[in-house]
Amino acid sequence: MRTVMSGVKMLFVASLIAFVSLACSKDDDPADNDLFVGKYKGHITYTKGETHIDAKDGKVEVVKVGKDYNFIFSDDIPNLTGVRFEKDGDHTVINIGSDEAHLIKIDASTLFIAYTKDGEIWSANCTR
Repeated sequence: MRTVMSGVKMLFVASLIAFVSLACSKDDDPADNDLFVGKYKGHITYTKGETHIDAKDGKVEVVKVGKDYNFIFSDDIPNLTGVRFEKDGDHTVINIGSDEAHLIKIDASTLFIAYTKDGEIWSANCTR
């Protein structure tokens, strides 16, 4: 019985991964989807105190579920999670409460981050 349950769980996970991979093409617009997964590539940085990471060929994976966005960075940069957005035009979203210290702008082809929180600074200028 355990083997059957393990097989069912593995089949479910594989189906979910296949669905997300197929459902989120490069043309998908994060502003119009409740479920979005996209990889953006470009220049990313992170600073906290004496630590500074600068990756000219970095990657940011964006995962949106409902209204919450999670930004998973490459190059040992800590992730930004649970960020909320609102629409800014037809195909762009901007984080709620955006200002000089908290700006994240995303659409189907570009990601721009200039975000400061608790002494940490993230930046990204990426395309998809």
